[in-house]
Amino acid sequence: MTQAWQIENFLDVRDDHLHIDGVDAVELAREHGTPLFVYSESRIRHNIDRLQKSASVIDCPLKICYAAKAMSTLGILKAVKDSGIDIEVNSGGELWKALKVGFTGEQIIFNGTSKEVWEIENAIDAGIYAIQVDSLFEFSLIEETAKRLSKKANVSLRLVPEIETGTHSGLQTALLTSKFGMMPDEAFEAFRKYKDSPHVDLRGIHLHIGSQNPEPHAYADAFQMLFETLERIYKETGIKLGHVNLGGGFPVNYLRDRMHSAEFPREQLEMFSADFEPATAIGEAWKLVKNIAADGGSTEVLDGLTLLLEPGRSIISDAGVCLTTVRNHKERPVSNAAVPAAVAEASRRRDAGATDNWLLTDAGFNILLSMETYKWYYHLISADRAGEAYASSYKLAGPLCDGGDVYFDHEGHNRLPDHRLLPANVEAGEILALLNCGAYSLAQASQYNGRFLPPVVLIKQDGSAGLIRRRETFEDLIGSDV
Repeated sequence: MTQAWQIENFLDVRDDHLHIDGVDAVELAREHGTPLFVYSESRIRHNIDRLQKSASVIDCPLKICYAAKAMSTLGILKAVKDSGIDIEVNSGGELWKALKVGFTGEQIIFNGTSKEVWEIENAIDAGIYAIQVDSLFEFSLIEETAKRLSKKANVSLRLVPEIETGTHSGLQTALLTSKFGMMPDEAFEAFRKYKDSPHVDLRGIHLHIGSQNPEPHAYADAFQMLFETLERIYKETGIKLGHVNLGGGFPVNYLRDRMHSAEFPREQLEMFSADFEPATAIGEAWKLVKNIAADGGSTEVLDGLTLLLEPGRSIISDAGVCLTTVRNHKERPVSNAAVPAAVAEASRRRDAGATDNWLLTDAGFNILLSMETYKWYYHLISADRAGEAYASSYKLAGPLCDGGDVYFDHEGHNRLPDHRLLPANVEAGEILALLNCGAYSLAQASQYNGRFLPPVVLIKQDGSAGLIRRRETFEDLIGSDV
């Protein structure tokens, strides 16, 4: 039987086991233990190629900078670098990693709201492509640092476009209520103030409309705002900028298998199932701006312009799978808690005296933090019995001594399916797989409850599988203690 979650040449079923790039996931779990993250270099390349198609729908250079915050294990950064694209970092630590793995200064852009002087110094010393300036105060700090170093800092100003999308509230980064960027009038003041400074090179402007955006038209709104800003800067200061940065945020379809789709509220369903071609959104945005420029706008501000994108989730999310083992199995009576009206029709009706089958795994929110902070959904399958029918209902939870360590919405708002469907008779010892969890999982992981951070296996393009991060040990738990 073909499963809806299968992806040709990536995720498939052989001999009833889940295979990732042709490698048996159950065998990987047996060899390395669980929890275990498995990444596919071929899928990373596939996702990057998909983004690079945007170059064919615009008539200017395209610079794609992978958002390292999504996953910055060195083996992953090397795979990204070898694909030929560039990188976006958010701290001095990520900058250090990028340089260590071989990215050059011209390949690096640096975001962040609270950069320290040492981070700015390192960015200037490395000659990075652009430090994204978050405020007028930070601009003054960058200029002072560059002056002290007798060097010039390449800068790009981050703007607040006030564009709201249908994504999760925690992923909205383009609103006045968010912490990012400066107001347009502040940016104009900065360009006027620093345009003759010998210590800064004003290279571009930047915005980010948030992550997992379900509406492709948001990119057209964002690009129009950037174009209007380019025009005003050119008219008021005479500065013709070299690049605009549209950020990232392209969505990943977390609901390729829609077995639970009826249990999501409408907004959650639209966000998790969002799926459009980035090239289509970028092409429409470019076409809109070109038309505006031709219809009385300043066409010269587009001449020689480079378009930057900084995707993270859309490159790495579906390239990563978390393998986990069922460690405990228990039953208890079904709760009679009231079901919110919004999901009443989709809720499973149970007879009096029915029981819930609970599966307790070794993968909790210590390595999948978004399940708790954002109530994020990762599709769950059996790696041991991947090809069987998924018709039996289970409640899933992780190993942490924390009531929020569950695979559903423990707060009772029913933003996630209350139960998961798996093959019948799942018991302790079975290997399960959480799909689409390559982004913002290990990158946000902690040693909460004294648990070891898990190993990472990368399946390379030639089909070989090898460790790119080992499992932690007891010594790693106290390595920084004094």
